[in-house]
Amino acid sequence: MDLAQQQLWGQSSAILTALTWAIAMVFFKLSGERVGPLALNLFKNVIGLVLLALTLLVLWIVGRDQGLDALWSYSREDTLILLASGFIGIALADTVFFHSLNLIGVGIVAVVDCLYSPSIIFFSFIMLGEQMGGFQYFGAAMILSAVLVSSRLKPPANRTHAQLIAGILLGALAMALMGFGIVLAKPVIEGTPLLWTTTLRVLGGTVPLAIFALASPRRRALWSAFRPAAVWKWSLPGAFLGAYVSMVFWVAGFKYIDASIAAILNQTSSVFAIILATLILKESFSRRKLTAVVLGVTGVALVQLDEQIAGWLRAGDAWPW
Repeated sequence: MDLAQQQLWGQSSAILTALTWAIAMVFFKLSGERVGPLALNLFKNVIGLVLLALTLLVLWIVGRDQGLDALWSYSREDTLILLASGFIGIALADTVFFHSLNLIGVGIVAVVDCLYSPSIIFFSFIMLGEQMGGFQYFGAAMILSAVLVSSRLKPPANRTHAQLIAGILLGALAMALMGFGIVLAKPVIEGTPLLWTTTLRVLGGTVPLAIFALASPRRRALWSAFRPAAVWKWSLPGAFLGAYVSMVFWVAGFKYIDASIAAILNQTSSVFAIILATLILKESFSRRKLTAVVLGVTGVALVQLDEQIAGWLRAGDAWPW
């Protein structure tokens, strides 16, 4: 695959991540009305892990993958990093995210989700030494303003304003954990096979949850999500899209293009989610929510496109006026 093909595949993957994750959020919201956050996350991860394992098996059978030889090529350090990344970014982050989703709904979560990009920029600065530009600070301020505006929105039905605030804070924590998890793994992702890397991250996010569920006094309730039930019509497609399709596209985006570009394309999930929440879940779409979305998405663009904007400003002779 040449550079141009990598760029196209990476950009397409990042956008498809946004679309499939937005659809999965709708299914998870419907599932969360009957299944607890931790149980739903465990169910999602197990389904995703099984599907990834089957995919690797099929590719190995048809001769398109190196099978276990590819896995043995990972160093112990890289393996531990990917497992830790999965634990932080999937086991912890997604459980917290589902708590937030249950409290505030898809529409408001989509606004809080805009904190995902600043989280990646922040941890890239701290952990990878990447520098932040002036427009990135301005964009981050706009995103924080969007979150503050969303805190003044009318709470969803059967929710208090205190629960709205709690859901927003949990959503912000989930975005920080996701950002830290992917930046932690970024150096490993760039040089390792896509599907095996994705599988190791999902494994790191599944095994700790499974151990906790087995040891918990509430283990019957936590494992009840695996008993066939009517809610499977929501949780199964949610798991398929959120823990398998979206996960593979997400890692592919970070593998083939710069993290900053992947993040801003991922962030279009906020727009998709708002539209789907309005059309399918019948969530309200007020002017305040529109303002929050515009602030958030614009802030994300400024955060991610800082260098390009600065370059345009320096090259004044290139401007039509």
